Amino acid sequence: MPTSRSYGDACGIARALDVVGERWALLVVRELLLGPQRFTELRQALAGASSNLLADRLRELEARDVLRRRKLPPPASSWVYELTEHGRELEPIVLALGAWGVRVPLPPPPTTLSATSVMLFLRAAAHPDPAAPATTCRIELDDRVWTVHTAAGQLQVEPGEPTSADARLRTDPKTLNALLNDPTTLDTAISDGSAVATGDLSALRSLLHAPTRSHQGRARPPHLDIGWSWKSPDNR
Repeated sequence: MPTSRSYGDACGIARALDVVGERWALLVVRELLLGPQRFTELRQALAGASSNLLADRLRELEARDVLRRRKLPPPASSWVYELTEHGRELEPIVLALGAWGVRVPLPPPPTTLSATSVMLFLRAAAHPDPAAPATTCRIELDDRVWTVHTAAGQLQVEPGEPTSADARLRTDPKTLNALLNDPTTLDTAISDGSAVATGDLSALRSLLHAPTRSHQGRARPPHLDIGWSWKSPDNR
């Protein structure tokens, strides 16, 4: 059941942890950073949390004005959870925590990796070639679709179908994570069936190389072992 535990400490840090310090709370926030999700989508992304525990965290965060629940208009007509403006202020904190966490050893297998986590890394780490033409890629991960648009050296990630796409990639989060770590393995992933790619493959290859391009001249960081964001000292 929902908890009302408090540190009873007047410090702002303790008061913040009274709101988002319970287990799974910040991972719920992570999952909503790129857009609303249904309960079933959150449950799939946070596989280690039971349905009852996840429901408790959602109720607590809603009561604290971190997120809200709303009904999508027809034809979907389903309920989704999304961050409030107050909750969205947690984004730089969550991303900074992820950057700090890459120095923590990986947990023993088996491990999970959510689609949102990989897409957050791509958004944070990629710096497309400013001279390259604008492209739009459709990325499908675990039955969720993302639109990735690159233009003028910038990259945007949005949930949902693009109106049109130069290239399309369907795979799972761990395979995309591996492709971002080593884009040269795309052909192997296509041939063994772990990825399906169509359209302009040169645009897709350019997208997969964007994180590599952003770290030219420096050792490639270990972020991709967990699919989280990373910032070099030059970009702090």
